[in-house]
Amino acid sequence: MSRSWFTIALAIAASALAAPALAQFPGDDADARPDPAAVCHVGLYRLKHGGWVDVAPIAGKGLRWRRLDGSTARMTQDAEGHWVSTRGWTDRVEGPQPQLGGCADGRIVFEGQVGERTALDVQETTFVGHGGVRLKGRLILPPGEGRAPIMVEVHGSEAASALDFNAYQRFAPASGVGVFVYAKRGSGGSEGRYTQDFHILAEDAAAAVVEARRMAGSRAGRVGLHGGSQGGWVAPLAASLTPVDFVSIGFGLAYGALAEDGDQVMLGLQAKGWGPDVLEKAREITAVTGAFTASNGAVGFAGLEAVRAKYRPEPWFADIKGEFTGMLLNASNDQIMALAPKFDVGTSWDYDPLPVLSALNTPMLWVQAANDTGAPPEATRRRLVDLSAQGRPITVLEYPNTDHGIIRFEAGSDGQRAEIGYAPGYFQAVLDWARTGRLDEAYGDGRFLARARGAAAAR
Repeated sequence: MSRSWFTIALAIAASALAAPALAQFPGDDADARPDPAAVCHVGLYRLKHGGWVDVAPIAGKGLRWRRLDGSTARMTQDAEGHWVSTRGWTDRVEGPQPQLGGCADGRIVFEGQVGERTALDVQETTFVGHGGVRLKGRLILPPGEGRAPIMVEVHGSEAASALDFNAYQRFAPASGVGVFVYAKRGSGGSEGRYTQDFHILAEDAAAAVVEARRMAGSRAGRVGLHGGSQGGWVAPLAASLTPVDFVSIGFGLAYGALAEDGDQVMLGLQAKGWGPDVLEKAREITAVTGAFTASNGAVGFAGLEAVRAKYRPEPWFADIKGEFTGMLLNASNDQIMALAPKFDVGTSWDYDPLPVLSALNTPMLWVQAANDTGAPPEATRRRLVDLSAQGRPITVLEYPNTDHGIIRFEAGSDGQRAEIGYAPGYFQAVLDWARTGRLDEAYGDGRFLARARGAAAAR
């Protein structure tokens, strides 16, 4: 989730640099662009008998549709020009098969209903972030003249421009919630260089809040921050820099970035059936690889070489993966150092979010994926539930059978997960939190693990 420079560098090193032209460096996706043959169809379509379907661009061929209930599919055209939807992120042709009209039509037919593309109230802007860097932003408000809640969208680790790829900017305003979205530094026409320095990114997000309020003027109602994944570190930190009315986090972590790799290693070993004795030895390894990574290699290779020699003969050694540990163990020192400088993006390895979360008085919603392999949730769950019990304004909603992104999956007999859509209720919970700061109903099969004091109980 933090996309350390080691993550991709060592994947290449482990393959003995067999195909360096295929490397994706951190921030390379800043150049990602929607499919030019399909971008004319992007928009929010109102269906004749109620509801909507959002058609979004993707970085590659085709489009993606989403609905409020969490259903989604990738759309591509076949040789005859018909649109074919493959469920979720699978290659299975099943479920609704919507058809789009011509580029100028602004129409969709979804399960027999005709939908018309909706015009949105869009205002473009440029504002100043950390260090005087000029960032491109966009405010989209719901129709009408009244006050509206506004979610300021905080990026995850991706560098691709949110101005192109953030879907909330269409379907949230259609549901009565305004959105301010901006291109992360180094992407989408924003100045600066891609970074994973959480403090810099938090200052950018805080500046976006100020700009959203300025642009919305008298229409600004509740204004808050909404972020996913890496945004779980950045959004609360930004909320400590500027006043906001709410924060909502999806599939984020409430502990430091460095511990993420260790938890991934443990989760992977447990999935292979290894017991506590192996996990204890593996933690010795991750302590060494973590120190090496946090120092960008400055601590030297002695510790790495020692744990490699000590544990390589063990039958479980080959099962060690994680975000960077498995690759550090299997690449040569020369391979690591040849590529490492190209991947240094200033990740805040030493950042502990606990002091911020303990002091923040802003109501926070954390939505967790119970089976998250990218951001293992156990330690975050414990920390958030404890903070809420201590009186911090934290509500925790967790969805079973979901992975990173609050994405539902079906597990095959081989253990592989087929990602079939978002958890029903997830989008609605995020929108309701922005509107009222209360979750007064059940949201699919989501389970409340903690509630801020004064928050309504689920029916």
